[in-house]
Amino acid sequence: MRGSAPADDPEPPNLALLMNVGLHVCAQLGTCTLTVGEILGIGTGSIVELDRRHSDPVDLIVNGKRVARGEIIAVEEQLGVRVTEVFDASP
Repeated sequence: MRGSAPADDPEPPNLALLMNVGLHVCAQLGTCTLTVGEILGIGTGSIVELDRRHSDPVDLIVNGKRVARGEIIAVEEQLGVRVTEVFDASP
């Protein structure tokens, strides 16, 4: 195949072009469905109940696709996700 990388090359040349492209990463705690009225009623101190328990893992979403799951951890003064499961890349 023309332009393909040798089998022992760890990173094909065409993939190397993409290695510095930024992706949007989101840690999703959970979801819920609310009516418009419920959304309009949200204010300071409101509690929005999600579909997960506090001990459940969070999903790691990259550009809208769930790629991994993990647990929330503290990293100095910030939050992070310790990955506990990576999902198969097949469609």
